[in-house]
Amino acid sequence: MDRQMYHYATVSKALQELAEKGYSTDFNLEEQRIVDHKDDFTIEHIYRYEGESDPGDEATVYGLKAISGEKGVYVSTPGAYNDHSAAAILNDLSIKGRS
Repeated sequence: MDRQMYHYATVSKALQELAEKGYSTDFNLEEQRIVDHKDDFTIEHIYRYEGESDPGDEATVYGLKAISGEKGVYVSTPGAYNDHSAAAILNDLSIKGRS
């Protein structure tokens, strides 16, 4: 499946739309699962939000699908990145074009 990039006005709007598409799991609460089993996930949707006046408003919303069929979201912010974070793993996967 090709990943889709949407342009929503806000992160909350992106999360609402993805929830309506069945992305109900909050993978931020299960970050270690992504880190430990990155090959079990595909990135189906990516939304990048850049705050116009405040760099602190930057975020990336990922619509993820687990190998089990479970669908959910992961929201990363620039401060969430470290060498072994789910945010860094997902960012690398999106740059490499792996889904």
